[in-house]
Amino acid sequence: MKLSIIIVNYNVTDLLRNCLASIQKFVQNVAYEVVVIDNNSPDSSWKRLKTEFPEFKFIGATKNEGFAVANNKAVREARGEYILLLNPDTELEDSEMFKIIGFADRQPNFGCLGVRMHDAEGHFLPESKRSVPDMFNSFEKLFTNIRKNTSKSYYRNDIEEDAIAEVDVITGAFLLMKKDLYLKIGGLDEKYFMYGEDIDLCFTLLQKNYKNWYYGKSSILHHKGESTVKDLKYLNRFYGAMQIFVDKYYKTQKPLQHLFLSAGLKLRHAIEQNKIKRHSN
Repeated sequence: MKLSIIIVNYNVTDLLRNCLASIQKFVQNVAYEVVVIDNNSPDSSWKRLKTEFPEFKFIGATKNEGFAVANNKAVREARGEYILLLNPDTELEDSEMFKIIGFADRQPNFGCLGVRMHDAEGHFLPESKRSVPDMFNSFEKLFTNIRKNTSKSYYRNDIEEDAIAEVDVITGAFLLMKKDLYLKIGGLDEKYFMYGEDIDLCFTLLQKNYKNWYYGKSSILHHKGESTVKDLKYLNRFYGAMQIFVDKYYKTQKPLQHLFLSAGLKLRHAIEQNKIKRHSN
């Protein structure tokens, strides 16, 4: 088995169905399996997919312990040399998987790989290729609309959308890496319930001298936001995840950056909270 595709589902049965159908259509010339783990969705309609896709494995979690925990559980069940963490609200669009894995096989110190993503309107999603958050690019992302075309910018706008290039961070919506390496570094950090765990994983790989890659020759559709309700609960999880990352990597090693980043996150969190409260009144 060359590839295990891991999908964590929560309440998005229709999107998951489209995702699974795209895998059937586009993953060719690769020995693969699909492991879907449902994170105790209130909507149990996902169970019908078992008969629609009998060749895929479905696991039902008894409680929702978060995205990281669910992925780690599913990876332990996987049999492939490579694992692909794939969001249920994505759809594959090409038959590049064989080439992608061939590319990964040829790379020394291969860490992980992501592809070009766009939304339903065809707009490129800049989180497809990113830098590790620091004091400067985080300010750019949190408080300005300026997107610099430099290697230090949060979104790597200096890299063309269809390029193949080393980057710091790719997204967990499509994240390919070797299973043995995933397990060796401990998988996704389970302190993150949702959001931030992909940045942490990529940064961990960089610290251990592995190389992360953006593969812009392949693209996926990401129905960004359609599986997430942007409410106060979402905000608390998102900014809470960013704070976990900042505390973990900057509090002791770079206290000045930690102070700056923490203050920036709290301010931006408060601004976004006020926006939601105003719209709900």
